[in-house]
Amino acid sequence: MRVMAQVAMVMNLDKCIGCHTCSVTCKQTWTNRPGTEYVWFNNVETKPGAGYPRRYEDQDTWKGGWTLDRRGRLKLRAGGRLRKLLTLFHNPDLPSLDDFYEPWTYDYQSLTTAPLSDTFPSARPKSQLTGRDMRPVHGPNWDDDLAGAAEYAATDPNLKGLAERVRLEFEHTFMFYLPRICEHCLNPSCVASCPSGAMYKREEDGIVLVDEDRCRGWRFCVSGCPYKKVYFNHRTGKAEKCTFCYPRIEAGQPTICSETCVGRLRHLGVMLYDADAVLDAASVKDDKDLYEAQLSVFLDPHEEGVREAAARDGIAHDWIEAARRSPVYALIKEHRVALPLHPEYRTLPMVWYVPPLSPVADAVHATGYHDDDPDRIFAAIDALRIPVEYLANLFTAGDTAVVERVLRTLTAMRGHMRAKQLGDPVDPHLLERAGTTADGVEDLYRLLAVAKYDERYVVPKAHAEG
Repeated sequence: MRVMAQVAMVMNLDKCIGCHTCSVTCKQTWTNRPGTEYVWFNNVETKPGAGYPRRYEDQDTWKGGWTLDRRGRLKLRAGGRLRKLLTLFHNPDLPSLDDFYEPWTYDYQSLTTAPLSDTFPSARPKSQLTGRDMRPVHGPNWDDDLAGAAEYAATDPNLKGLAERVRLEFEHTFMFYLPRICEHCLNPSCVASCPSGAMYKREEDGIVLVDEDRCRGWRFCVSGCPYKKVYFNHRTGKAEKCTFCYPRIEAGQPTICSETCVGRLRHLGVMLYDADAVLDAASVKDDKDLYEAQLSVFLDPHEEGVREAAARDGIAHDWIEAARRSPVYALIKEHRVALPLHPEYRTLPMVWYVPPLSPVADAVHATGYHDDDPDRIFAAIDALRIPVEYLANLFTAGDTAVVERVLRTLTAMRGHMRAKQLGDPVDPHLLERAGTTADGVEDLYRLLAVAKYDERYVVPKAHAEG
């Protein structure tokens, strides 16, 4: 066993209001420069929707992430060294600017400098790449709030396998926001795809970065990332990506997207994991087993043996203590309500999500019943296959049983806390049906609803020694 530490994130999707504050602050901090006009390290998507870049989840087209060969060994979906050598000067799997969008601004100066006229002056859109007038036809959140659902939502790869009738019903009853950043994976395919060795994963905190001095602009990292969170700066000829705000992390501060999040939906903390078990976890045969396989990689920081092994492997004492207080560990491993985004890519992502219960509750409310009745919600989880199957396609490689368990736990938490706060009798059968306890749901409620700043962000400072 080789213990390593990773700074990870969990987002509670029920609390995301789609305000894009995280996107704007990240943009102003990291990509407000020439060559990165189209780049959004953090973006918020409406689901169902095509995403950014469009249909990035369709790996039959983009060939990102890992797959298994005939012998059950991991291989890059885009091919190995020979294929990369043959396509070195023409990468057929590279998304073009049209798959992202052509960035634009507006000619605001014309509003004040236009000559006197009988008509009002207008600020025309102008391309930030060419400077010419243009007509915007796509953007990073063009289908926000299901705008143009008939055209855009229908192209969502996660709707694959759902009947057409279900799709139409789905579009009318269910949407949620999905904030996305780089996953800083345990088994990053972007790092393995880079011919120059410019992509690397830091040992001290697990953050995946680009060494721009070594980057030669081959762009295999862009196509190799299944989440399409590596970008190419056409001005500098270098790859760029989300840095997980490593200067702030090193100072013990949360990322800028977490700091400015209006909904307070993000949690940051340290996860201890067994580096020797990563390859085996990413190589399990069945995609539906990848969630449990990744859980088995994480180590319990409360066990004395784990703490001793971590200390032997050079992890600082304050990092070990931070792992014990980590809200991320509590949500992922203890309460098991957080799920990884597309585990079938086999990259073992480290930005996890608490799936939204609100779509199911909204569907119950739409039928004329109160959405505060846990029995109705439990029945809806069983009956409403639409949101459950869609969430399973997003977070569990299609395993609906895991999503149902998480939604039942969240429902039990809501029902238990509502009864407790209103002075109503607490139903013990509610917790039994969800497979949890009163102490468990009360601790979960504290983490998700009322946790203070220092509880949501447990980030130890970096150590310069050694």
